[in-house]
Amino acid sequence: MHTLNIIIADDHPLFRGALKQAVGSLAADVSILEAGDFDEARRAVLDNPDADLMLLDLAMPGVSGLSGLMSLRAEFAGVPIVIVSASDDPATIRRSLELGASGFISKSSGLDEIRQGVHAVLEGDIWAPEGQVPVVEEDPSTSELLERLRTLTPQQSRVLTMLGEGLLNKQIAYALGVSEATIKAHVSAILLKLNVDSRTQAVIKLSKIINMPLVA
Repeated sequence: MHTLNIIIADDHPLFRGALKQAVGSLAADVSILEAGDFDEARRAVLDNPDADLMLLDLAMPGVSGLSGLMSLRAEFAGVPIVIVSASDDPATIRRSLELGASGFISKSSGLDEIRQGVHAVLEGDIWAPEGQVPVVEEDPSTSELLERLRTLTPQQSRVLTMLGEGLLNKQIAYALGVSEATIKAHVSAILLKLNVDSRTQAVIKLSKIINMPLVA
């Protein structure tokens, strides 16, 4: 019998407990890993690359909003991620799904609705709050930028998010275990794909996508 492996990443212990209660009955055997900050969340996926699902809060220590989602999607493409957030406006829901989330659950949802959303994603569907189906991106420049971001390789996406965190090439190289020359090559490719002339412009482009006002 398959054990259902779920990672719950949220910095509020009480809410992690509520999520555990919601998903604990989804299968006869459910294994739940908890993470209270972004570094713990990433380590949990590193240690469990075959996890069936991650429930990810957008506002956790160690990460700025949607950059965490983008980074995890780039590094762990095989693990479905459902965003669980109190910031449940249509723009945030839409952007989360555009950046690769398999679903979005509002923190105001009841346990039954959380369970329903998680079950839908485990079945291969995309889940969004009822009545808040994401609208199509109407800003042509944003649509173009999202298309350009999708052309980045997983490693390039990770490098870009690290640039957004203000890290230098040598710091990124150390974190990723590669040479500084490799990072310089990635940065050059990123600038070309985003059609910008400098890393500063690339970070500004990224911030247009991921830096949104969020609450815990």
